[in-house]
Amino acid sequence: MRKPSLFVIFFTVFIDLIGFGIVLPLLPNYGDQFGHGFSPTVIGIIVGCLMATYSAMQFLFAASWGRLSDRIGRRPVLLVSTAGAAASYAVFALGSGFTGMTALVLLFASRAVAGICGANITVAQAYIADITPVENRSKRMGLIGMAFGLGFIFGPAIGSYSYKHLGITGPGWVASALCVINFCLAFAILPESRLPSSEHAPQRPRLSQWTHTLSQPKVGMLIWIFFLATFCFTCFETTLTLLVGRNFNLDPKENTGIIGLLFTYCGIVGAFVQGGAIGRMVKRMGEAKLISLSLILVAISLAPLPFIHGSSPLSWGVLVRPEGLPWVLLFIFLGLLSIGSGLARPPVFGMISILTPANEQGATLGVAQGAGSLARVFGPIFASTLFYHVAFLPYVICACIALLAGVYAWESLVKGQRPVSKASVATS
Repeated sequence: MRKPSLFVIFFTVFIDLIGFGIVLPLLPNYGDQFGHGFSPTVIGIIVGCLMATYSAMQFLFAASWGRLSDRIGRRPVLLVSTAGAAASYAVFALGSGFTGMTALVLLFASRAVAGICGANITVAQAYIADITPVENRSKRMGLIGMAFGLGFIFGPAIGSYSYKHLGITGPGWVASALCVINFCLAFAILPESRLPSSEHAPQRPRLSQWTHTLSQPKVGMLIWIFFLATFCFTCFETTLTLLVGRNFNLDPKENTGIIGLLFTYCGIVGAFVQGGAIGRMVKRMGEAKLISLSLILVAISLAPLPFIHGSSPLSWGVLVRPEGLPWVLLFIFLGLLSIGSGLARPPVFGMISILTPANEQGATLGVAQGAGSLARVFGPIFASTLFYHVAFLPYVICACIALLAGVYAWESLVKGQRPVSKASVATS
């Protein structure tokens, strides 16, 4: 039997998330284009719902994929979901070639299927937990976040390039092709991490699984914190394209290129944090303090973003001139936001994994991932709808939520408690 490999599971998730990153920055533009003729409020709802459909399906299926992988193994679930993702992006490409209501129906259908398949992130996390000692869980959970970061580096750049050179259907076809490559790679070299003889967890109905998981005090608390952190981050994901275009007076084509650059920059920062720095910071501070710090950084960086305005186009030359100060500030606060969000996910999932029995890793991590997906359902609708009325309000509100969540994490997880990882290692 082939030995399970961190590299293989990382590469599998990485290619999968490139497909996600290709279309994410373009969705607001698609919503604007295909919703032409509607009022700003309706367009905001269309954009928000288009973003939220993916996460709604993740919410519904994350725990189910996790439970299924606990029962039949991680490999078959990853293969099936990757094949489905390839099909969903092909439908996305077809929908992009139509106009009006036909386009919207196909785009929504493709995002729904992509969300169902994208719930396999739970299985990838369970795979890592299967093959990782307790003391290294938080560090190696950072590999999933690093895959997200790298997906945001390469995905938006590929999406912008294919949009410019292959037309509006290009991003969907490129994403589909990459998922096909991902499937072939996983089929050829991804081994199983969970032995058939492993003890199986009880197969609870979806609602019972959520109730069981959230009723565990520490695990439930961590899941709620992750929900709030994700809700706040979706404000940035959903409206950055619209915010930069409006605040810097950019035309749609120019804005697409700049947004690709900004998402790439955020991905580089996030990948650096989660790929290397996270392990050292967990050892130095412990998971609990790191979670609290990450939320406070998110609050500090979100609040100023909507108040940064500029009139000069972005270029390397303008960054060193006085009129380039707004761009410099935008890069600084986006960098802080990427650091804060990058520091949150690995210790949260590391703590959850440490507190969960081996035979329930998939189900429990699925509930946690589902909570994040639920935040991505409500967050985009909230942010995009509010943005079209008062652009700064979603950023300010989410900054306040992140700050309160950081204080809550400090009071609940840090005060009077030892870091979970050290305590767990000492008693294991």
